[in-house]
Amino acid sequence: MNIMFEVPGKPQGKARARTTRYGTYTPEKTVLYENLIKVCYRQVTDYYTEEPLHMTIEAVFEPVKSTSKVRRKKMLEGEIKPTKKPDIDNIAKVVLDALNGVAYKDDTQVISLAVTKRYGPFNKLNVILRSVE
Repeated sequence: MNIMFEVPGKPQGKARARTTRYGTYTPEKTVLYENLIKVCYRQVTDYYTEEPLHMTIEAVFEPVKSTSKVRRKKMLEGEIKPTKKPDIDNIAKVVLDALNGVAYKDDTQVISLAVTKRYGPFNKLNVILRSVE
């Protein structure tokens, strides 16, 4: 099994749960992004498994419009790396949590995880799920 899908838009990380006097809740922006990830997955497949998995996540960031042509070229060629927010672990967490109950029973099934950040011509998130043999 090898499933690849793309999530359009700027990659986001999982935000911390907020606590109020009425209880704890997940911020709306995170809930909306998790739902977008689910929709993108379901557009490609409805495959569900309880087997061990390997996940690869690639967060692609578009250089800001005000970037000089020289600097933009270096960013797109990989000479300059995106050392900016969101943190790589929060990107992984939002994807893992979003696919709970959709692609797999629980994210504990993901036994291997590779996450990278790079610059590209437009913002997106590439996700690959592979079964472990």
